[in-house]
Amino acid sequence: MADLNTANNAQPVTIERHSIDYIPAEERHGSPFSLFTLWFSGNMQITTVVTGALAVALGLSLGWAIVAIVIGNLIGGIFMALHSAQGPKMGVPQMIQSRAQFGFYGALLPLILVIIMYIGFFASSAILGGQALSAWTGMPIDLAIILVAIVCMVLAIYGYDIIHRYESIVSILFALGFIYLTIRVLTTNSGAHTTPPAFSLGTFLLVVSIIATWQITYGPYVADYSRYLPESTPTAITFWWTYGGSVISSIWMMILGCIAVSVAAKAFNANSVQYIVTQAGSGIGWLFYLIIILGIIAANVLNLYGIFLTTTTAASIPMLRSISARIWLIVGATIVGTAVAVLGQGNFIENYTNFLLFLLYFIIPWSAINLIDFYLLRHERYNIAAIFDPNGTYGRFNWRTLLAYVIAIIVEIPFMNSTIYTGPLVAPLGGADITWIVGLIISSVVYYLLMRSQASTQSEIGS
Repeated sequence: MADLNTANNAQPVTIERHSIDYIPAEERHGSPFSLFTLWFSGNMQITTVVTGALAVALGLSLGWAIVAIVIGNLIGGIFMALHSAQGPKMGVPQMIQSRAQFGFYGALLPLILVIIMYIGFFASSAILGGQALSAWTGMPIDLAIILVAIVCMVLAIYGYDIIHRYESIVSILFALGFIYLTIRVLTTNSGAHTTPPAFSLGTFLLVVSIIATWQITYGPYVADYSRYLPESTPTAITFWWTYGGSVISSIWMMILGCIAVSVAAKAFNANSVQYIVTQAGSGIGWLFYLIIILGIIAANVLNLYGIFLTTTTAASIPMLRSISARIWLIVGATIVGTAVAVLGQGNFIENYTNFLLFLLYFIIPWSAINLIDFYLLRHERYNIAAIFDPNGTYGRFNWRTLLAYVIAIIVEIPFMNSTIYTGPLVAPLGGADITWIVGLIISSVVYYLLMRSQASTQSEIGS
């Protein structure tokens, strides 16, 4: 079997042998600081820049767009980092924890939604990575998308330790490169060329929702990258290193996107990758093509690794935990995600915006239920063995949880605002999409009331 190596171990890295199983104490390793570099690198990429640009593209002035970006990230990052803090305590991937709330088979509902989320994020980022490699080398964009995806696939196959190593190395390059690029953007552009639009509370709240969603949608897989840390790792330490890495880099990249689309909307919207590279100046464009490609790899390897873990959880077949099955699952996920990217290149911005909002409607109730259960009801104590047993403590289906989840989604419907569907309460709110606030409150309250008696009997974490 392949052995595990710490981020500072000089031994050759081999394929990770664990998948969704519990990580025993003797194999726990690593430093909480690695969470900072991982989530810093995962957000220092062009997809984050494009997401930030949506704030201006949707109708906010540059100033209000920056305010919305800061607020959205600060709020959304709280949920994301709270999920991360579960990793060392539980020692299992994030989504398999859902069995403790939804039941062994009931957890299939959020699992399937999360797999769709992973594929969507992978495809969205793969398009931008392909654009960068194609513009740099002149190769066809479809081939470029495939080549970038293959690199992500290899890293995902090797797993946890190589992912942490990669993210820690490129984080230094990203920080230096984007400091230079930010200075260039701020000093070579005189400002927006159009009159700033009037402030709209509805648009402002919509943007806050989109930005908060960026952070919250990390919830289904953030603990995957903290689960090898020693169980004694303080919750606050895990929380703050994760929060800092993700929020700082996201705010930075998103504001950069806002500035870019404010001063050169036509050029940025036509080809965001090319615009960012040209801002670096002549002679070093190749370096920023490389940085963009490495950034896409940093983000998309997390998506592929997450697809592997979540699919393994959903299938519930022991043989899928083997190394050979791991390889085939990741190869298959790469093929599917790459196909979606190649076929979905047209109308990218609109499709991407709708995709983020779609995720918001379903991930928020799951996130609230998971966090309420972990921190307020069970107080971080679970029977790990029962999570892997359909006849265990958590049962096959938890109808109380499923009821709370469905109720929250139903209550969200009147507040939804997308090109696919607009709820009846959107217009009275000035076009605001406050679905995430409604979903958060309803799912938290209903789940707590339905489950507080059932969750009163606590179980210690076991292997």
